Amino acid sequence: MHKPRGLFILDLDTFPLIYGEAERRDIAKHVDFVAPPQTRESIAVNPRLLNDVEALFSGWGPPILNEAFLDSAPKLEVVFYGGGAVGGMVTESVWSRGIRVTSAYAANSIPVAEYTLAMILFSLKHGWSLTRETRLRQTFVPRNGAPGCYGSTVGLISMGAVSRCLLPLLRHFDLNIVVFDPFLSSREAASLGVTLVSLEELFKISDVVSLHTPELPETKGMITGQLLSSMLSGATFINTARGSIVRETEMLDVLQNRPDLQAILDVTDVEPPPQGSPFYMLPNVILTPHIAGSVGNECKRMGRYMVEELERYIAGKPLKWEITPQFAARSSHRPTNCKKCHPVYRQPDPSQDAVA
Repeated sequence: MHKPRGLFILDLDTFPLIYGEAERRDIAKHVDFVAPPQTRESIAVNPRLLNDVEALFSGWGPPILNEAFLDSAPKLEVVFYGGGAVGGMVTESVWSRGIRVTSAYAANSIPVAEYTLAMILFSLKHGWSLTRETRLRQTFVPRNGAPGCYGSTVGLISMGAVSRCLLPLLRHFDLNIVVFDPFLSSREAASLGVTLVSLEELFKISDVVSLHTPELPETKGMITGQLLSSMLSGATFINTARGSIVRETEMLDVLQNRPDLQAILDVTDVEPPPQGSPFYMLPNVILTPHIAGSVGNECKRMGRYMVEELERYIAGKPLKWEITPQFAARSSHRPTNCKKCHPVYRQPDPSQDAVA
């Protein structure tokens, strides 16, 4: 049986995190590697290493698969990306040349969903503000202003991979789940057990709002100060998506004027925010250093997903996590240089049941 010739190209410090010894051993059963692992910088200096490469394995710090790269890799057939979104790596030339791409985005969605679940449950108990007040007053403070986890409303913005991973976790609790997603049909929403609402209504009725929208040109700045200022008293806003989707200056103004609101931000538009930023100063902001996605041992799950995809590829089976141009067009897998942008996010029409 023919063993494809392969090459790893990614940041060398993340290489052993994603592709541990077990993952590398299992990949080597099916692939002959033409050279030791490379970085995007080293392969740019020595592109001849790509001449016979048929299978590319990557992860954080990938090369950009532009025309120059692809011309150096005329035999490339498939790309295994042990990370999340591939939009910063692929170009439209990848698909026009018939090169297949698969990603561990689903594996990376699992820890994001777990992080979000923890934040939602603690927020519904008003855990952040009550902890802060207890420390400041050095005594227990009234607790029954919190909505709690029975009959409260959680709003999810976009029903992508993370939300679909989060939803089964939330079903263990007696919560009302509302969703804004312009690509979700009313039929599919009903099958998922969620209620489709407008973005405006979602902010107005939710005890916790969790943002999972892909970073696209049309989603930049879609979360406005007006939306945030409409939130219920004591509500919480969680962002594990991207900072650019939120108008952060407006958000900070709202949080300064609404100390009852809580923001949990794992991402910001500049990471980390500059020293002295209000993000560090406001008492109703919880800032975590981009930890929602895979960290530590969780990274090897992404490598394992790529091992499993490789085994499917070698066996001639469909790839479970393949990124097609159609899927990429409306997700964060879209090439960042893509000029064919999908229409701006809009309010869903409940009367339409188009396939999401």
